[in-house]
Amino acid sequence: MTKNLITAVIFDLDGVIVFTDKYHYKSWKMLADRMGWDFDETLNHRLRGIPRLASLQVILDHNGIEASDSEKAEYAGMKNDFYRKMLQEELNRADMYSGVMDFLDALRARNIRLALCSSSKNARAVLRKLRLEKYFQAVVSGNDIEHAKPDPQIFLAGACKLEVEPEQCLVFEDAQAGIEAASAAGMNVVGVGDPRSAPGADKYITDYECIDIDDMLRTGNV
Repeated sequence: MTKNLITAVIFDLDGVIVFTDKYHYKSWKMLADRMGWDFDETLNHRLRGIPRLASLQVILDHNGIEASDSEKAEYAGMKNDFYRKMLQEELNRADMYSGVMDFLDALRARNIRLALCSSSKNARAVLRKLRLEKYFQAVVSGNDIEHAKPDPQIFLAGACKLEVEPEQCLVFEDAQAGIEAASAAGMNVVGVGDPRSAPGADKYITDYECIDIDDMLRTGNV
């Protein structure tokens, strides 16, 4: 029997398992409207894959606003309060990426170890709301790391928790910073979505149903 190259699969969360972009956008927009800042979908696109405080800094720079660390913490906290309220009231399985549930089930049936590595500090809350915690042997969120993507720390931490070597991992990512982080960790990486928005992955998918899972595990590519 041919030995699989891949023994673990690591997922980002937003845009890979579930679409929370609209909730992030709405919560940043609520903050911007309250503060009288300019914010639109074009600026929001620049926030993909980066942590909350870094996202806030992009918005502040765009508006030519200087803020103290305590003010930034207050603004970020306000945004997070808006976001968490939306997650609890609005997030549901209809927001999940098409075909991802069957994909997770198929990987688990093959005894593939699974990790979630997301810069979001709300990753565990999202998993709980969608009842997905049982799928992942390891979860690494923005609360667990010092260095955000494109630093490879988050993916290396995920591999460590799964007790596998980085080269045995296949990462599914949708953001440029995440693709760079996975590559820097020495892992194969599959881009989810439009390659023009996040170049650099080994392969790309727009549909989990098109994946030959057994071939993916043997070769490390989809």
